[in-house]
Parts: sequence; C-alpha cells; structure tokens
Amino acid sequence: MPAERFPVDVQGRTLELSNLDKVLYPTAGFTKGEVIDYYTRIAPVLLPHLADRALTRIRYPNGVTGGSFFEKNAPAATPSWVRVETLPAPGSTKGRETIDYVVADDLPTLVWLANLAALELHTPQWKVGAHPDLMVVDLDPGAPAALKQCCQVALSLRDRLAADGLTAYPKTSGKKGMQLCCPISGTQPADNVSAYARRIAQELERDQPKLVVSKMAKNLRPGKVFIDWSQNNAAKTTVAPYSLRAQPVPSVSTPLTWDEVSAGAAGRRPATKPYTAGEVLDRIEKHGDLLAPLLDGGPELPE
Repeated sequence: MPAERFPVDVQGRTLELSNLDKVLYPTAGFTKGEVIDYYTRIAPVLLPHLADRALTRIRYPNGVTGGSFFEKNAPAATPSWVRVETLPAPGSTKGRETIDYVVADDLPTLVWLANLAALELHTPQWKVGAHPDLMVVDLDPGAPAALKQCCQVALSLRDRLAADGLTAYPKTSGKKGMQLCCPISGTQPADNVSAYARRIAQELERDQPKLVVSKMAKNLRPGKVFIDWSQNNAAKTTVAPYSLRAQPVPSVSTPLTWDEVSAGAAGRRPATKPYTAGEVLDRIEKHGDLLAPLLDGGPELPE
C-alpha cells in the first residue's frame, strides 16, 4: 500500500510529508511526525550552526533499530530549491573526486531532511570555501569511565585553552561523550588546528595519565577519557548542536552551562544524563542558544 502523503507549505516551499505515524524510536514511541515537529521547533537555534556547512546525514528509514546509512551526496530526488555545493572528496571510500553536498540554510531544507528520516546531522568545522572557524575536541569515555569523567576532563581542558586565549563551550554528544567547541579566527588551515588540538591533548595526557589518553588505540582507553583531537581534520565531521541521535530515546546533542559541567564532574545530574528532544526545547526557553557565541568568531590559535 503506497505511503499516504501530505502536502505542506513551509515558508513558500511545497513539500510532501509521508508516514508521519511511523515510529522511529520504538522504546519511546517517538514518531516521524514528532521528529519533523522537533526539527521545526528547534530550527531557530539549529540553522545558524548548519548554515554554509556541508552536511553529512545519517538516515534511519526504518527507525533507530532498523539499520542506517551515511549520506553525503544529495539524493536523486533532491528538490531544485535545496542548496547543493559540489566539493572535493579527498580520501573518498567510493573513489569519488567530488561530492554534491546538501547545505541546510533554511527551514524547508531541514523539514525535507527530517521527512527522509535523516535523524543525525553532522558538519565539518569549516564553512564552504573557508578555513575552519571552529575547533572541536571530542571527549570519548572508555568504560567504566563515563560522562562524569568527561566533565572532569572538560574542566581541565577549558582552563588550559583559556590560558591560550580560547573560550570553550561544552555540549553533550547525545550518546556517551561530550564535546568542547571553540570559536577561532577562520584564518588557519585544518592541519594547523588539528596539530594544536593534538598538542593540548598530549599535554593533558602527561598531566593526568590515569584519566586522559590522547592516542586512538582502543586498548589504551578503558577507564580513561580519550581526547579526540582528530575531529579537526578537514575530512571529519562532528554531530551538530541540537541534532537528534540514534539512541533508544530521542536524545539530543545538548549545549551545557559550565555550572552543569562542574556538577557533572562531581557526579551530580543533570550533565551526566541524556537530554531528550522535549527537554532540549524546554532548555531553549530557559537558556536560549548557549552556543550562540560560536557564531561570532574567535582568535587565531598559537603556532
């Protein structure tokens, strides 16, 4: 039986939505219609973080328990009004020289992607045609370490980065870890940014060898927090702020306050809990966009 389609007008663009009652998060009973509703309501704070960035999507057409696929190229039926940028694809696993990336600059594009069950949205640290304007450090705990230990490392990283004139802004990954995001000048190539992040990670590893590891080898990670400096490689992406994640519940990559991180480091909630879509919408009412300063630029990194 063909899927029932519902034509809707989104800021002057006509879209056909389908399967709105399809459950994409079975544990929570969270439907595709609710996914579209979340992305529509979160759009005012999400879209500025997606603007001008090549978007990698992870799609879950049969829900979070039904398999997924990464999608970089614009799909065949991409509407003509969706912004598409053809960019080089160094190291492509499919041997491509270029990729036609979707860029989500507006609400119609975001709703179109949500209707495709593109639950997860990932972006690079650079805007199209520019050097990185963000440095991102990913904190990945190796069991039995968890978000509590990530928060402890985040506080140390914040202070170390501040010594170099950088301001770090924390967010959860929406899964087991978290990230620190720093606005930077956009004048230095990705290799320089990655090298700086690596040097800082190695410093923290020397200072806190029982808690921190900067090497990627998985056998070194149990009980420690891996500082993944490689997120700043030009070919890497990081989950966007406010993106849903494919977890049993519709968890979200959620900006945090530093007070929340300090509480998490002491083992107190809420920083050590996953925030769901509804909770994040409530947080926006209270805090606004805690990551808005990322949009204002920052300093050059020390050479």
